[in-house]
Amino acid sequence: MNVQQKQQLTPPAIGEYWLGQGGIYAGRREYPEGLCYVIFASADVGRHAYGGYGVDSATTDHIDGRTNTATLVQEEDSRPAAEVSDTFSADGLDDFYLPAIGELSHGWQRIPGLFVNEWYLSSSQQSANSAFTLHMAEGQQYYRGKSGEYRVHPVRRLLVE
Repeated sequence: MNVQQKQQLTPPAIGEYWLGQGGIYAGRREYPEGLCYVIFASADVGRHAYGGYGVDSATTDHIDGRTNTATLVQEEDSRPAAEVSDTFSADGLDDFYLPAIGELSHGWQRIPGLFVNEWYLSSSQQSANSAFTLHMAEGQQYYRGKSGEYRVHPVRRLLVE
């Protein structure tokens, strides 16, 4: 199903697994294409580096991780966190991506029990040497070196009708 198509779906309660949608429902958020349902994978996919240390990227969006991830996987250097998120699939769906820092914050606010109390990596670059991260214990945002390995948690979204 194309993620750009409007969905005629009834989501479960926030924090519950959304059968057939690949993960845990985290509520709705506004995106460039409109209001969307947000679904986080039901588990982390390990620790991975952002990659591209010392290389400036156009991945500075704090809202749209899907656009950031698409940019990262097309860059020349290896981008492990974006690549593992981009290839993740669940319930037969393969449109997951590495969340932007705003999406990670949304997950922390809406479904905090899904995450362990460690640093999570976002797709939002802070500088040529660092990317934004979020600590799930208290919701602290900070930037960390692109070569460090941090937890990665894929996300996907569906346009609300």
